[in-house]
Amino acid sequence: MSIRDVLLRYATPLTTWLFMISLVSGVALFFGVGNQYFREMHEILSMFLIVPFGLHVWRNWRTLVSYFRRSAMWVSTVVCLVAAGAFAYEGAGASSGGNPRMAAFNALNNASVTALAALARTDEATISERFKAIGVEVKSAEDTVAGLAQASGRDSFDLLSAALTSASAAAQPAP
Repeated sequence: MSIRDVLLRYATPLTTWLFMISLVSGVALFFGVGNQYFREMHEILSMFLIVPFGLHVWRNWRTLVSYFRRSAMWVSTVVCLVAAGAFAYEGAGASSGGNPRMAAFNALNNASVTALAALARTDEATISERFKAIGVEVKSAEDTVAGLAQASGRDSFDLLSAALTSASAAAQPAP
């Protein structure tokens, strides 16, 4: 059995099951249920869906082309493209909104050592010591997390975790 035969044999079953996974995870994400379980699954497996979908289309090309002889395919195409365009247009024009977690991370990433100290209810020296403990040197209280992360080759999340987690808080269990 050739690779072509194997690919064609599995194109439709893989398309079916990856679509079902994408459907279930997409509905769960839409309703905000289990985002921690479904987000990465949905994104990654939807990317894998591209290959079997392409093979499925290739295998069934003649049948697919025959659909374009009917008005239902053209109407469906126009409706879907208009809907996609409307969402894209709305998204492109939105200057506010977006993921609040990313907005908070961007604000923290651009915060100075002074601002982090205020947020952590401590002083700049304590934040500088926490950074020093993970191998990051602070030269000025106005250094930003992003600048320090880039200069040290560390991830911004590492710095934020060190700055905002005190030794006593890390040792205590969460309420």
